[in-house]
Amino acid sequence: MESEQSLANKIHFETLAEAWRNGRKLPPQVSDWSALTAEPGGVDYVETNIGDKTALWIQPKRAAKDRVMLYLHGGGYVGGSIWTHRKMVGHLAKTIGCHALLATYDYSFQSKFPRQIEQVIAAFEWLAEQGMAPARTIGAGDSAGAGLIVAAATKLRDTGRPLPAAILSISGWHDLSASGQSYKANSEKDAFFQKATVDMLASQVLGGVDARHPLASPIFADLHGMPPIFLQAGEDETLLDDSRTLAERAKSAGIEVRLDIFPGMLHSFQMMAGHAPEADDAIERFAQWVRPKLALTDTVATLERAMASA
Repeated sequence: MESEQSLANKIHFETLAEAWRNGRKLPPQVSDWSALTAEPGGVDYVETNIGDKTALWIQPKRAAKDRVMLYLHGGGYVGGSIWTHRKMVGHLAKTIGCHALLATYDYSFQSKFPRQIEQVIAAFEWLAEQGMAPARTIGAGDSAGAGLIVAAATKLRDTGRPLPAAILSISGWHDLSASGQSYKANSEKDAFFQKATVDMLASQVLGGVDARHPLASPIFADLHGMPPIFLQAGEDETLLDDSRTLAERAKSAGIEVRLDIFPGMLHSFQMMAGHAPEADDAIERFAQWVRPKLALTDTVATLERAMASA
């Protein structure tokens, strides 16, 4: 059974869905996505620029500076930012024991597909220019950001450029055609991400491009030669089949893949990090899986526990 703390994510999306249906704008204290997340503590945040975009370095104290996670926020190409996701990515980077670069990309009203993928590739290249080895870099994201990370990696592979060591996907939006059966199966559990809403969001960013284009919807891409990927999704979210299908196709392509589905959870429940045990468990699973791929042993959390007991 889901924890009482985890209900905050459900209430958040139900409140957004009700406002969306009625054309009502919510006050910031209600709509603020970042309010779901506790401050991770022991993490510094430093702004930087990648082209014309502001990005955020997330630097847990005593973390490995030469291991980096490039993270892309979700938000359906109409919302989300480096500020809504700052704390959650702080928890993830701190638990892994690496630095993170929280990057951003154009919203759908600023540009259309494939501009966003070009911006993600530019972020990977920017990291390499800063001396960050691709073999010591991972890609991660939630929802639209997870889809972009996977799509950008396929583009890097196709153009013969180095790939990240691994990919982490949180409730990934990997199918802009919304073909999954989970849209119907979970329609009464997932108030906000109804198929009509997702179709509308996809049409805004695609600008007429076929939703089954492999860079728009990575479930239709050739996944041979891709990095290992760990996907997490909530059992009750309508986007569940996006992760299921991508996992199946990655496995068929010979890629190391792991899929964890969390009972009773909705979209991007990891945003409740520091408050809900399900979110903290999910982040710990990511960390345990990805640390060996970054050649990491001790984490920040492990070091802090050792220092406290010394």
